[in-house]
Amino acid sequence: MTKDFYAFNEAETVSQAMDAVRAHGLGDRIAYFYVMDDEDRLTGVIPTKLLLTEPLDRPLSQIMIKNIVVIPENATAGDACALFADHKFLALPVVDGTERIVGVVDISMFTDEVLDIQNQERMNEIFETIGYRVSQVRDASIFRAFKFRFPWLLATIASGTICAALASVFEITISRSIALAFFLTLVLGLGESVSIQSMTVAIQAMHSTKPSLMWYMRSFRRETGSALLVGIACGAIVGLIVFLWLGVPLVAASIGMSILMILCLASFFGLSVPALLHTLGLDLKIAAGPITLALTDIATLLVYFSTATVLLRQA
Repeated sequence: MTKDFYAFNEAETVSQAMDAVRAHGLGDRIAYFYVMDDEDRLTGVIPTKLLLTEPLDRPLSQIMIKNIVVIPENATAGDACALFADHKFLALPVVDGTERIVGVVDISMFTDEVLDIQNQERMNEIFETIGYRVSQVRDASIFRAFKFRFPWLLATIASGTICAALASVFEITISRSIALAFFLTLVLGLGESVSIQSMTVAIQAMHSTKPSLMWYMRSFRRETGSALLVGIACGAIVGLIVFLWLGVPLVAASIGMSILMILCLASFFGLSVPALLHTLGLDLKIAAGPITLALTDIATLLVYFSTATVLLRQA
């Protein structure tokens, strides 16, 4: 709250109040003037426009609004936000237990608080993508933070180990064209990006829609169509880059085609994993990220090297 407010005695006139305002100046955030009785208890409020338009000789007790919405001094910022949302005032007085005004909270606090909440929600979504909530580890001890963070990282370790095993299986394919290794990081990044995009859309949709088979089929058609267009565009651009750089048509075609298939699979995992976790009654916001990324990485390497193996055999 701020101490920047005007309070007058209810026996004063409009003229006396205006003289006091002129003598002391008007703060940047003054929206209302407050009226007190002889015991300094808050009895009314006067909007600025009303004070400026009333006759100068009228007592403030006759023009003040007696139905006042106040904030108790022990209320939280959340309580104040709720009052602003309900009543749409520009400012609210803060009173103590004896109904004496001790400060004022204006609308800027409400908007700042909402922005902080929105930023916090976005931050939570980012951290939930990698497997834990900010609230779980923010004030936790070292071992408690480890307990929350480590288990979901096992999904990354497992998928990385499987990916390494897949790479060793396709060692001959890699030896035929080292260019495949050059673009592996790019292809993995594209797959993970699309899977996270699809997963985020799916989770947000589940907040407002009860998932069903019909919902899944509609979402699947939409995500598949979008993934096809994105896959064709990304595959064509990367394939062209490979061709112009290395001048090997089969390698360029292999990488371009694999990107198309990978992005379609990534979109499928991004939609299906949250839907499945929701069906099983699991915490999809925590588990969906690590599991989706792990499955996408494994599928990416399998498709990438399998496509290259088939096409490069033709060379």
